[in-house]
Amino acid sequence: MAGLGFLCAAGLLLLLAVGVTAHGVIPPPEEAARMARFVLHNCDWGALATLSAQEGLRGQPFANIFSLSDGPPGPLGGSGVPYLYLTDMEISVQDLEINSNASLTVSLAQTPYCKKHKYDPQNPLCAHIIFCGSIVKVNDSEAGLAKKALFSRHPEMESWPKDHNWFFAKFNITNIWVLDYFGGLKIVTPEEYYSVKP
Repeated sequence: MAGLGFLCAAGLLLLLAVGVTAHGVIPPPEEAARMARFVLHNCDWGALATLSAQEGLRGQPFANIFSLSDGPPGPLGGSGVPYLYLTDMEISVQDLEINSNASLTVSLAQTPYCKKHKYDPQNPLCAHIIFCGSIVKVNDSEAGLAKKALFSRHPEMESWPKDHNWFFAKFNITNIWVLDYFGGLKIVTPEEYYSVKP
């Protein structure tokens, strides 16, 4: 019986060594669109950068952390659409009311993968994705999908104060940059991104 336990542990270590996470196997560097989908689906939050509308910062870049989800956890749960749960009371949302353009960065640094491989978050092998586009409120037909995606990963959201007038939104992707290997950024089109599975 001890031998079986050793084999299981050895197998798990082998899977981690070749790039397996709780959500599947990390795509190879030549599959940039799949990598972008994979990283987003494995991340629970990202850094959203807006152009500030705040007094004293007007027009300056302003980055803030937001919880997000493209679908329930698991290898088959991701739509590729970054959904967010927002309120007009939030400072970055006030920026977006003036200019909805933004960028969103997600990184495998928030998962155990990079630490297990001793990759610094700035190391290209600790893949990160930069999305550019705009934030839009979801329509009624998409609200159920957004709610399921977000509340399945962030159950605390359901208990947030109702008087904050929370709403579901999505990041409408127009440009994608992938940094997952040495040699610089790779450009992925939204069409390529949505045509693959993570």
